[in-house]
Amino acid sequence: MNDLYISGIYVYPIKSLGGVSLKEAFMEDRGLKYDRRWMLIDNEGTFITQRKHHQLALLTVKIENENIIVSHKNDSGVKISFPIAEVSATEIVVSIWDDISVGVEVSKNVSKWFTDFMEMEVRLVKMPLKAKRKVDPNYATQGEIVSFADGYPYLLIGQSSLDNLNQKLEEPINMNRFRPNFVFTGDEAHMEDRIKTFALNGIEFQCVKPCARCILITVDQETGIKGGEPLKTLASYRKEGNKIMFGQNLIHKGEGKINLGDQMIVSNWK
Repeated sequence: MNDLYISGIYVYPIKSLGGVSLKEAFMEDRGLKYDRRWMLIDNEGTFITQRKHHQLALLTVKIENENIIVSHKNDSGVKISFPIAEVSATEIVVSIWDDISVGVEVSKNVSKWFTDFMEMEVRLVKMPLKAKRKVDPNYATQGEIVSFADGYPYLLIGQSSLDNLNQKLEEPINMNRFRPNFVFTGDEAHMEDRIKTFALNGIEFQCVKPCARCILITVDQETGIKGGEPLKTLASYRKEGNKIMFGQNLIHKGEGKINLGDQMIVSNWK
């Protein structure tokens, strides 16, 4: 039952844009290095996501030579890059759901590029190191902090869970609909629901809360078009109360490196 191995590692440098597949990743106090360290905000400082702005699915992100490169999937002329370290002097109060945090605008030029793409005024901000956005105290164990992610530093999903879902769908979908940080192989569907604590390369993780899914998973990540699936099908067998669950939110202890192929050593089951 413990032959579980990491088959996918992903970070999403800019919240709600495309993910980056990695062979190895480094743990920081607020999650994987580079994960959700940048975010688009509107004039009120409120975060912007695919939930409302489906066209964000068309923007891919790469990390190369200490630069972030953003490009359009269908238009090679729509591209911008900026140094990972680049920030202006403009510090902005930002909101993610019910949380208030702080971001620093990358540059006026970068914000204008995104404004032109979105056809609405937006700014791209980076989370400064001094920002200490706390994980929900109902689920945190040691005052853990989180990036601009929705609420938790990591999301874990078993490949078997997606395979099981795809057997029920007329058209199979990719894992990128669910935006996990870690994907693992082995055993039956939704094994992640039964895991309480596990270790990867000596780093301890705790599954603290099932992930409630929203309309974002109905946006096709290749076309930016919103549909009805897989939310409709998931509602038929993954509904708890008025929420639809898929995947597990994690917190962690320790620092280090995670590699593709690392074994998940489960220490406690629910």
